[in-house]
Amino acid sequence: METGMSAFSVDSQTATLILMAAIATYATRLGGYILVNSLKRIPPRVESALNAVPAAVLVTLVAPPFVNSGWDVRIAMIAALVFGLRFPGLMVLVVGWAAVMAARHGFGIGM
Repeated sequence: METGMSAFSVDSQTATLILMAAIATYATRLGGYILVNSLKRIPPRVESALNAVPAAVLVTLVAPPFVNSGWDVRIAMIAALVFGLRFPGLMVLVVGWAAVMAARHGFGIGM
């Protein structure tokens, strides 16, 4: 580390990037809120499309690691899915973590 720099210093480019990302996120959320509130009635097709967004985002986040990772990650995802149908989120995280640890350290899968 250079002299005079703390471990928590942020250069101006990083700070600008964080600020711009925050502004873009806020503008997107605000724009969606304004758009939905400006409509007197949301058309059924638009409402159906909006209802499908969370599932599409979840599949987009989960499918690539499931396909591209080892069996340890697949086992954890399947265990999390099974427990996610019945238990709250924190329990699902613990079960997923435990499944990965058991697969890697208990059975030597994925190491």
